[in-house]
Amino acid sequence: MKPPIALDLETVGEEWTELDDSIRKYLIGRQARKLVHDPGSTAAPEVLARENLALSPGTGRIIVIGMVNVISDQSAILYEGAGGWVDTAPGATRVFRGNERDMLTQFWQLLDSFGRCVTYNGRAFDLPYLYIRSALLGLRPSRQLLANRYAINAHCDLAEVLTFFGAAQERMSLDFWCRRFGLVSPKEQGIDGSQVGAFYKAGRIDEIAEYCLRDSRATAQLYRKLEGTLLPLWG
Repeated sequence: MKPPIALDLETVGEEWTELDDSIRKYLIGRQARKLVHDPGSTAAPEVLARENLALSPGTGRIIVIGMVNVISDQSAILYEGAGGWVDTAPGATRVFRGNERDMLTQFWQLLDSFGRCVTYNGRAFDLPYLYIRSALLGLRPSRQLLANRYAINAHCDLAEVLTFFGAAQERMSLDFWCRRFGLVSPKEQGIDGSQVGAFYKAGRIDEIAEYCLRDSRATAQLYRKLEGTLLPLWG
């Protein structure tokens, strides 16, 4: 049986000035419509549109993909750069550096060696992002992981499990559940997700990669906590 793989990714937005006028106007108008329902916000629609570019695969791109074998804890990190696969010591994290298309090509190939894909909020963010960015770059994903929201055999989203697939009202963060289950939080050292854009602009991609891998490891550890308790409820 193929082992489960925990994964996480980090993204950055395109440069605002590189988007054509119609796209910019659409994004500003979209944010303005959202603000109608949030009268307490003081941010300008254009500011919000610029800040949210990394959240959509239509206006952002993937710069890091972290992968951790849930059984063996062996890991791989694919991130923006040059050089392809880097020679590493046996048992150490495998490292690949390339452009986004190269990273995604390697990701889909690596994924074929694993069984269940494990994420935290992956159904809403990571997996759609991977699929759409692959399509935009002319790549065909090797597996369908989002066919059935309520089945966890192909893809297990721990955020979904811990809210009973939307039945529970509160959706807590990965950091919150790691602390509650007695695990080391990925936020206890280095950066957090809100700083990725600034670190990227400062050329600190290695630190972003380390942060992404910590999130992947935390996801794997949380999965192991739930494997014998909640996960059997869904088979």
